[in-house]
Amino acid sequence: MLDFLATASSAIRWEDLGLRPGIDLGFFTLRFYSLAYLAGIVLGYWHLSKMVKAPGAPMEQRHVDDLFFYCTLGVIIGGRLGYATFYQPHLWTSLDLFKVWEGGMSFHGGLIGTVIAIAWVSWQGNLRFIRVTDYVAVNVPFGMMFGRIANFINGELWGRPAGPDASWAVIFPGAGPLPRHPSQLYEAALEGFVLIIIMLFAFWRTRARFRVGLLTGIFVTGISLGRFTVEFYREPDAQLAEFAARTGLNMGQWLTIPLILLGIGLIVWSILRPPVDADADAPASDPARAAG
Repeated sequence: MLDFLATASSAIRWEDLGLRPGIDLGFFTLRFYSLAYLAGIVLGYWHLSKMVKAPGAPMEQRHVDDLFFYCTLGVIIGGRLGYATFYQPHLWTSLDLFKVWEGGMSFHGGLIGTVIAIAWVSWQGNLRFIRVTDYVAVNVPFGMMFGRIANFINGELWGRPAGPDASWAVIFPGAGPLPRHPSQLYEAALEGFVLIIIMLFAFWRTRARFRVGLLTGIFVTGISLGRFTVEFYREPDAQLAEFAARTGLNMGQWLTIPLILLGIGLIVWSILRPPVDADADAPASDPARAAG
């Protein structure tokens, strides 16, 4: 598919890419959208399990296991309820609200759900909330990248009409005859791949994990700036097109502005504070802390 994209001299028709929304098992269609979330969660769980074995970890494997369960619920429930609240209010009066496998998830709703899940696990385990978010934040871009790629495979959440010379533009089914920006792939790159590189480098190659809130601040700032930028190329939801035209920004951009400010504030706050000791936030049952 990449060779086809690179050599196309005119707009690409989505149907010509041979994409399907899922794997037909006969009695059930296993949708790539669901697989994307599963892949992001499993990869994040595996990597977080490696992270807590490095010096300075504020939690143990048992806390990672709890986070895996509750954050999965937070992402799915929060993402879906956020989508219904911000973008499709009519879902609140329909059983379609529960059809998560058909797509329709809100980044901001999923973020709220994840924060609530982390707060619950932190309270239950007597962990420092901001230190836990530092570790979880490193892994979130995995799911963001897979999820946006799944959006493209589903042929949904397409971008605005592109110029006539944009050979990478795509004609999506249901989006009319105009070639459009594949904004799903833009998001997969900015909110996923680029942020993965930044977060992994910050954690493994610098001492960012010893500065309370720094990794969280980098993540919130990076993903919010990526989302704000891509929204210029993304087609607003039909029911919010008038809102975007009236205010000059999409709903997603207005919701992202406070996050950008929050992320920058966290970075500044973290840098102004002294770094933590390697064992300062170790769980109470950690032998190293008990010995100290």
